[in-house]
Amino acid sequence: MSDESRPDGLRKRAWLTTKLLRRLLRFLAFVKFVDVTVTGREVIPKYGAIIVASNHISMVDAIFLWGALRRRAVAVAMAELWTMPVVSWLLRNLGHIPVIRRNADSGRDAVAASESVLNHGGVLLIYPEGRCVSPGDTEPYKPGVAKLSMSTGVPIIPVGAIGTNKVVPLKRDLEGAKKFNRNQKVWIKFGQPIDPADFDTWEQLLAEVRRSIVALVESETV
Repeated sequence: MSDESRPDGLRKRAWLTTKLLRRLLRFLAFVKFVDVTVTGREVIPKYGAIIVASNHISMVDAIFLWGALRRRAVAVAMAELWTMPVVSWLLRNLGHIPVIRRNADSGRDAVAASESVLNHGGVLLIYPEGRCVSPGDTEPYKPGVAKLSMSTGVPIIPVGAIGTNKVVPLKRDLEGAKKFNRNQKVWIKFGQPIDPADFDTWEQLLAEVRRSIVALVESETV
């Protein structure tokens, strides 16, 4: 299969960018720039399509999650990020998928791009809440992750991110906190794959995804 026929996130340019950035992230992890513990990573298959779904508590969640993986991965992210000069360059080179919130056409384009990634055996990263959520708040999970899993038959791997909101708090949560605190501990915890074939409806699947992510976040971190 030619490189041109593959989604942007699975092409050679994305592979090279991923390789370079992961080397940097692993070096930062090695020197404990931020103390990060990753558990359960072995559940990610070496090959084949998979959807990774995580809670979202900080703007840097994607950096920690993406760095914790050992495969290339394409993320669905808010389109506003594509307006930021350096960030936009990285997102384009990595082939991530922009989505404009509350825009039906953009949503359909994002679904089509996501299906293409999965049909080519890729890893897709999704934040089901659709936005960053402050500690103590809750946000309904968007149905897209469950519908995509049901329509493609691709399993979902739940992830719990813990502590990223203390490393880089959301602007609305900055009162009395540092904008960046590298002395905070971070955990990235992968759970067991959730097979869409085990559920009759996407609503049931979505409920299980949420239950699994909450369980990972609330479980012991030591």
